[in-house]
Amino acid sequence: MHPESSPAIEVRELRKVYGEKAAVDGLTLRVERGCFFGFLGPNGAGKTTTIRMLMGLAPASSGSIEILGHRMPAESLSIKSKIGLVPDDTLLFDHLTGAEFVEFVGRMYNLGRELSRSRTAELLELFELDGAGRKLIGEYSKGMRKRVAMAAALIHRPELYLLDEPFEGVDAVGARLMKDILLDQVRHGATIFLTSHVLEVVERLCDRVAIINQGRIIVDGTMDELRSGTETLEDTFVRVVGGPAHSSESLDWL
Repeated sequence: MHPESSPAIEVRELRKVYGEKAAVDGLTLRVERGCFFGFLGPNGAGKTTTIRMLMGLAPASSGSIEILGHRMPAESLSIKSKIGLVPDDTLLFDHLTGAEFVEFVGRMYNLGRELSRSRTAELLELFELDGAGRKLIGEYSKGMRKRVAMAAALIHRPELYLLDEPFEGVDAVGARLMKDILLDQVRHGATIFLTSHVLEVVERLCDRVAIINQGRIIVDGTMDELRSGTETLEDTFVRVVGGPAHSSESLDWL
């Protein structure tokens, strides 16, 4: 299959084992190009581990990964040049300023110094981070960290975005800006692979959703295919993952 006609993401029987526990256990998934894809699951389900394997930050124990027609890890450099990543907080450089970090990412993607610097200035202004000055990322709030990560993900205009809880800690204005930018990227042909616990956001943004639990995909489909009757995505999620065994009604004092 020619790379341009291949899906954005295709994984088969993917496993990641830590000790005796499989964080991801036989995951098979296909994400078409130009799709806004939601990847959901409860805490510890394997979402972040999956993204780390897709990005090449964690080697798979077994199975295969193809990104934009290229095999991971054999063609990891080609893959990484076409991906924008909004990671969890631990993957940011706390001892750089926001401007230094975004410009550094641009240079890593082979943008010229002046182009990287000018795009950095524009992105920081767009995300209202230009007033942070010499403030180090380690001093940023969670919302500021997510915004600078998004700015860095955009700088080289990637074909595929891997977003791990991108709206966590971001205020309503910043979240609206990020959503509008991402929808615009999809309209221009990019693919978004998003994890989020904010199911209302996923319901509004995503074309297709997969739900993972205990390292395995339990449902995968369009919103209409997943929901039953008048269900919301939250209703569907609780139904397929399994809701709490007890409620406040079981506590006499609550």
